Order: sequence, then structure tokens, then C-alpha cells
Amino acid sequence: MPDKYRNFVELARSEPPDAYAVSLHDARSGTVIAAPHGGGIEPGTSEVCRGIAGEDLSWYLFEGKKTRGNHEDLHLTSSNFDEPQCRELIQRSRLVVTVHGEGSDSDAVYVGGLHVPTIRALRATLGEAGFTVLQHEKLNLQGKSPTNICNLGQLGEGVQLELAKGLRRTLFEGQSSQIAPKGPRDSIGYARPSGAESNWQTRKWTARAHTEAQIE
Repeated sequence: MPDKYRNFVELARSEPPDAYAVSLHDARSGTVIAAPHGGGIEPGTSEVCRGIAGEDLSWYLFEGKKTRGNHEDLHLTSSNFDEPQCRELIQRSRLVVTVHGEGSDSDAVYVGGLHVPTIRALRATLGEAGFTVLQHEKLNLQGKSPTNICNLGQLGEGVQLELAKGLRRTLFEGQSSQIAPKGPRDSIGYARPSGAESNWQTRKWTARAHTEAQIE
């Protein structure tokens, strides 16, 4: 289904201010972790983004706050995502890693983008941690477009992580993982984890060592 809006200007003109929230932290680390479809748009991606970034890396969140229709109303495809604060932050950063939610019931992490050394390192790390790591069969979910926001950092090459819906449900409902403890459900049907950032950080989702090593 095509996006409702072509860009952020159209979205901001049509949606009420409380429909979404923008937050970020500029750690001046050279690497930024971004979730452009956070909150209710692609549930779980905000928590994963903050968990990867920890206290050391820059991070950015665009989060849907509606009670319903977040994805339908607020999703901007990665090649059209031009929220100004996001663009400013990634243009100051050498490497961009974006976190997305893929819609299948798979338990896979689909790793894409153009920065091959970091992609290889993350695939190895995630595989060692027990995750199923694949490249998505759909070209538009592989992060290969030069205009994809993951590829708009100073290197011109970045990384895109697509977390399947099945994996996100498993992680955030605590069915087979302790990454995020079970918590009260939100309006999307996912458990709202407590302490999710620290739990993600301790589970080898730490992109820091790999991303920083590859760009130095």
C-alpha cells in the first residue's frame, strides 16, 4: 500500500501535533542508530534502536502516537523520509544504521544496506547470538537505494535492519527470550517492555564495536 503522504511536509500539514513525536540524542559518535517508523508505526523498533545506541551512539526516533492507524497514516518510506531533524543528524554522522519492522511472521532479522563491512560484521554477530539472519527477497526491503536514509550519512553507505513481526512478538512477549520482559500490552498488541533498552544492549545487539571499527 502506498504511503498516505509523499514527504514530511505533507504529513506535518495534515496530522495533529500529538499524532507523532520526534526525539534524538547527538552523541557526536560518528554513528547514528535511527528508527524512522517507531512507536505504533512499526512496534518494537524504538526500543531496539535505543538499545543498540546505548549511551555511546547517537540515536533518532520518529514515533507514531495514535491509538490506531499509525502505519497507515504516518509511514514514510525510507527514500522519502525527510523529517528535518533526522536529515540534519544523519548528515553530521559518518555511518547510519536504521531499524525497521518487517511484516512477516518469520523470526528473522533481514540485514541490508550498502556498507558491506558493517553488514558482514553484524550478520556474524547476530548469527552467533542465535538470531536467524537473512537478506530479504524483496528488493525494496534490502536498503540498496542511494536515497534510502541509511545511505545518506557521510560515507554514502549504511545498514538497514528489518526485524520480522514474528521475531518482535517473540522478543517483546518473552515467549522464548529474556531480551525484553513481559509487560502491559499497548494498543498495537505488543507487550510494552520495562527496561527494554538495557536488556537489548546486553544481548549482542551492540552494533557499537562493529560499526565504529569499520569506519575508522
